[in-house]
Amino acid sequence: MDLKFGDIQETALIPLAIKASETSRPNARIKDPKAKEIIDTLGVDVSKYDPVLSHEGVIARTIMFREELKRLLQKYPDALCVNLGCGFDDKFSQVDNGRLQWYDVDLPDQIAVRRKVYSDRPRCTMLDGSALESGWTAQLPKSAMNIIVMEGVLEYFSKDQVKTCLNMLCDSFPHGYLLAELHSPFLEKNGKHHDAVKHTNATFGWGTKSGREYLDLEPRMKLISEHSYNEEMKKYTLVGKIFSVIGKNINNRLAEFKW
Repeated sequence: MDLKFGDIQETALIPLAIKASETSRPNARIKDPKAKEIIDTLGVDVSKYDPVLSHEGVIARTIMFREELKRLLQKYPDALCVNLGCGFDDKFSQVDNGRLQWYDVDLPDQIAVRRKVYSDRPRCTMLDGSALESGWTAQLPKSAMNIIVMEGVLEYFSKDQVKTCLNMLCDSFPHGYLLAELHSPFLEKNGKHHDAVKHTNATFGWGTKSGREYLDLEPRMKLISEHSYNEEMKKYTLVGKIFSVIGKNINNRLAEFKW
């Protein structure tokens, strides 16, 4: 694997480091051998990207996105799925039902680095594309149902960029679901104190109290459900239980939209 530390954006290192360290634990809640392989290949200390709260949050969101995807795929087993802003994420391996069509989409420089780690697989294809432009969607096959996943993406967008993205999705796909990670106004204002992101140059964008605020930007969408990561985090550790109380309204959420 011809991969160097500088190849990976620091925000992508956070979930990679967390998934790798969780995979190495005796009672791992998730298994991501590819993340462990990447971190082992880099051969550098990434512990600063794996603090306790962020660790619990990433594990919770990984489980929640996986389970929600599986639920949707039970209803739409032949859906076209797009992991938009995929980074190094390998959701396809977590949810593949043998029928879906999967596309891992990200900016050209990120896909170029991803190709050092992954190869295209049957029904799983990498594609250059931006969440703010629609050109790449013309390369996709037409499908009766489309499922778009945006994990760890929208929280870095401004309100205008979120609107551009939502409008693009509704224009490009006649019908679909969007599974999106949302964050709070508190995190927008206090992102520089985030236990993992503070070690990067990234800044958080527009935060919302509810996914309903997205509907003002794209009226074609309906909010189906919204769940705080606290719901999953509090199941496992004392830290998770405590944060679900003191951080009741500030943790990130998984929101599901339909159009």
